[in-house]
Amino acid sequence: MKKSSRFFREIMRYPSAILGMGVVLLLVAFAIYVIIAIPYDTAINLWRGGEAAWYQNPRFAPPEWMNFFTEKKAPVSFVVNETTGGMEKVQEGDTITLTYTFDFNADTFPQDMILYFTSSYEEKQPFVSIKFITPDGREIRIGSFGVSKDQTYRLSQDEKLKLRLGNVEPMIGLFSLPNEAGEDVAVKGTYQLIVEATTFEDGSDVNAEFVFHGQVFGLAGTDHQRRDLTLPLQWGVPVALAFGLLAALGTSLITMIIAAIGTWYGGWVDGLIQRITEVNMVLPFLSILIMVGTFYSRSLWVILSVTILLSIFTGGIKSYRAIFLQVKESNYIEAARAYGASNSRIIYLYLIPRMIPVLIPGLVGAVPGFVFLEATLAVLGLGDPVLPTWGKVINEAWANGALYKGLYYWILEPAVLLMITGLGFAMLGYSLDRIFNPRLRGQ
Repeated sequence: MKKSSRFFREIMRYPSAILGMGVVLLLVAFAIYVIIAIPYDTAINLWRGGEAAWYQNPRFAPPEWMNFFTEKKAPVSFVVNETTGGMEKVQEGDTITLTYTFDFNADTFPQDMILYFTSSYEEKQPFVSIKFITPDGREIRIGSFGVSKDQTYRLSQDEKLKLRLGNVEPMIGLFSLPNEAGEDVAVKGTYQLIVEATTFEDGSDVNAEFVFHGQVFGLAGTDHQRRDLTLPLQWGVPVALAFGLLAALGTSLITMIIAAIGTWYGGWVDGLIQRITEVNMVLPFLSILIMVGTFYSRSLWVILSVTILLSIFTGGIKSYRAIFLQVKESNYIEAARAYGASNSRIIYLYLIPRMIPVLIPGLVGAVPGFVFLEATLAVLGLGDPVLPTWGKVINEAWANGALYKGLYYWILEPAVLLMITGLGFAMLGYSLDRIFNPRLRGQ
C-alpha cells in the first residue's frame, strides 16, 4: 500500500505523466464503451452495409462542425418521416396529402432531395403529384407519376424538372431566386414539399420518407459509400489498443523470460538464443509482414501473432541479458542457490521480478509503435478486411482521392486520433521511465 501511494505521488510530480495517464485512461474507457454500445457483430454488419441506413447519408460530406470554420454555411443533412417529426399526413377520402416542412438557412445548395415511397394496393397503383413551396410563396410543380409498392424518386435526376426550371440543376433552381443574374444565391427560410396521392382502391395507402442530402453530415462526415465515419473512428480505438497492448505485452514478457532463461542456464542455450536474435535482427520486419498479409492472411490476429514472433528476438534480448548477468551474481541469488531453490524458482521469483522497473516503462512506450504498425499495414491495403480501423479509413480516403478533392477531414480525423494515442502512451512511458530509473529522476 505504501509503495503504491509513493508511486502515485511520484506520478503527480510530472505533468506529462498526468496528461499521458489521462489520455490512456480515457482511451481505455472509451474502448470499453464502444464494445458494449456497438458489439462486434453489429459494427461489422453496419460497416459492410448490412442493416445500415446509409441511403440516408450524402456522399463525401464533411462533418457538421466544419460550418464553424467556413464563411459560407453548408446545408445539414436530415431525414423526415413519421417517426422523426416534421411530416404531416392528412387523408380525405381517396386523397392522401403528405407535407414535409423544413428550414433552410445555408449559403450553399444541397446535394439532393429524395422521396422513398412505400404504398399498398392490389392492382391499381396510386398516383402522386408533388409540388414545392418556397419561403417567398412560389409554388413549383415537381412532377406527377404512379408509384409502385417501393419506389425511389430523386429530384436531382429528374430531367423534366430540370427543363421546367430553365435547364438549371434542380437543387439550384429550387433553392435560388428565379432569373437571378450572375451567381446563384440560396433563398433562406421555411420550405414545404407537398405530396398529394390519389388512391383507386379501398384500403390503399401511400407513405414516403423524405431524405435531404446536404453538404455536411454528422460528427465525422461520410465516405464514398455514404458510410458514417463515426463508426470506424469509434471502433478504431479498441482495435488500436488491443493490437498495441497485446503486441507490447506479449513481446516484452516473452522477450524477458527468454533472456532470463538463456542467462541463467548459459552454455548452448544462451548461445542458441543469441544466434537466433542476431539472425532475426537483420531480417526485414515490415517486408515479412507485407508478405504474410499478401500471400497468407490479413486477419488482425494473424498479423498480431507474426508481429509478436518477429519482435521477440530483437535488441531487447541483449539488453535484458546484460542486466540479468549482473543480477545473477547478486548475493540473494547465491543465497537462493545455497538453500536449494530450483532453477525455475530462481528465474521466475528472483531474476524476473528485478526487471519490472525496466519492463513497465518500455512496455508502455512500445504501444504507440505497434499501433502505428497496424495502421501502416492498413494504409498499405494489408489491414484486416473486416474490421473498421483508422488505417483502413486513411487507405480508402487515399484510394478515392480525398486530398485532391479537398476532403481533408477524411484523412485528418483518423490521423489525429493516431497522434493522440501515440502521444498519450509516449508521455506516460517517458514519465514512468524517469520514475523507475533513479538516474533520470533529477532530470
